[in-house]
Amino acid sequence: MHISDFRVEPADYKADFEDLRLIRKAVFIVEQNIPEDIEFDVIDSNCYHVIARDNHHKPIGTARLSPDRKIGRMAVLENWRGKGVGKALITAILDKARKLGFIEVTLHAQTAVLNFYQKLGFTEEGKLFFEADIAHQLMRMPLVPAIPSRRPAPKPIEASIEITEVSTLQDILMASISLIQKSRKQICIYTPDLEPALYGHKDMVEALKQFAIGSEGGTVMTIVQDTIAVRNQPHPLLELAQRLPSIFLFRTPIEAEDMQYPSAFLINDREGYLFRQQGNKMLGVWSPTQPAKNRQLSDEFERVWQRSRPCSEFRALGL
Repeated sequence: MHISDFRVEPADYKADFEDLRLIRKAVFIVEQNIPEDIEFDVIDSNCYHVIARDNHHKPIGTARLSPDRKIGRMAVLENWRGKGVGKALITAILDKARKLGFIEVTLHAQTAVLNFYQKLGFTEEGKLFFEADIAHQLMRMPLVPAIPSRRPAPKPIEASIEITEVSTLQDILMASISLIQKSRKQICIYTPDLEPALYGHKDMVEALKQFAIGSEGGTVMTIVQDTIAVRNQPHPLLELAQRLPSIFLFRTPIEAEDMQYPSAFLINDREGYLFRQQGNKMLGVWSPTQPAKNRQLSDEFERVWQRSRPCSEFRALGL
């Protein structure tokens, strides 16, 4: 297995609880004999959780960040250990902690994995102690808080609307256009290669054009994994972006896990989303209003956007 075989994303505690429980039960309750009433404590629902999933959407790892700035419940299923899942989970948690303005985080590390946390930058503090009859070490890491985003956070405007499956290019095109038309000031797109059949379609380009014209101060932020494929042929969306460079912003990933991210999605600032598990297939789900999933994808997009580089190669095309 390689890093491309999994992804890490924010977890909605209610929606993803059974998956979180599956991982933590296997690792802590079954493997380590930790009592269930200790494992699922009273603050669990108030924590920020992340979850790792394989390419079949099956849960393989999780971790949480509590309001008192403590990382905990870090668990990876046995057959996925040593493959980068744990590091990816901690990286996602640290990204969130910085965005929350935390100047440090702590954790209680089992002594068997001290080296893992040391390599990530955590330092030991104090003496060993026991939790659930397992030796632990307090560890700490200082953080430099992230600069707060100036973009206003999306606000829910109505109750969640049932998720609908889409299985053809036409279905995905119509759903995407609906999301674009409902947007206020921001659209975020995560795409493998700016798929010409979808984002080059005349109706799609027209919808984005109308958004750009009618949305004062609006932006279309696009993460493109494979810029070489985009440059190999003319693309109507790039031609539109050339005329409106302050509205259409493009970045491309530089981190291995982001470059190998298998999915594709489009989200707006009205709680809507369209998500395809496999970015090379016209098969997915969407909803015009689904706050929890929109928020998860927004966090994922922001994380990758911040550590991606501008598509300078597009400037050679006039952008």
